[in-house]
Amino acid sequence: MVTGFERGEGTVKANKKELLLTSAVCLLPLLAGVILYPRLPETMATHWGFDGTADGWAPRGMAGFDLPVFILALHLVCSYAESRDTKRKNVNPVLRTVMLWFCPAVSLLGGALTLGTGLGYEMHINTVVSVFMGLLFLILGNYLPKIRRNLTMGIKLPWTLASEENWNHTHRVAGFLWVLAGLVTLAVTLLGAWSSGLFFALLVLTAGIPTLYSYCYYRRHEKGGAQ
Repeated sequence: MVTGFERGEGTVKANKKELLLTSAVCLLPLLAGVILYPRLPETMATHWGFDGTADGWAPRGMAGFDLPVFILALHLVCSYAESRDTKRKNVNPVLRTVMLWFCPAVSLLGGALTLGTGLGYEMHINTVVSVFMGLLFLILGNYLPKIRRNLTMGIKLPWTLASEENWNHTHRVAGFLWVLAGLVTLAVTLLGAWSSGLFFALLVLTAGIPTLYSYCYYRRHEKGGAQ
């Protein structure tokens, strides 16, 4: 018979293994940078505009190594915050997996684009990044309505954290808008019309509207009365 303590200990060990694996994946571009270092130019592109044109540069030592280390640090901070959440059991397991693998995915994508461009390949930066964003919007939007209140993931506003009803209503609205943003992003990318204006419009759609909705819900249903 497996006790609750044994199950908990097994979960902790599995989480540690998963953290080690994802941390190692974050550093794979660094290993690739070491292997490819002699073939890389002295100065490499590290940032691109919405049209895919490079507008930021760095020495090859920094371009190949700094990004994976920075993303690893961010990954460890996010993982630590999730492990300290007293309501972590409320996080949907699929979204937890997305959160855990987001930084490794960004590290692999950023490393591939940086190193590939440095080696002279045409990487189609704007298309790759916008497709990645569109898929991320779709995945997160599909699961946002399923998140219960927690301190790690979701739309953490004073009104949503204080009220179960506000949290649920806000995340249902946000889920619909995020899925819509994902579909729009993929469609616009296929049409070759991705732009900075569209990017900021999507920010308003996915962040501004849910925030405003949450506050209005609070004003209408909760302020001055019982939840």
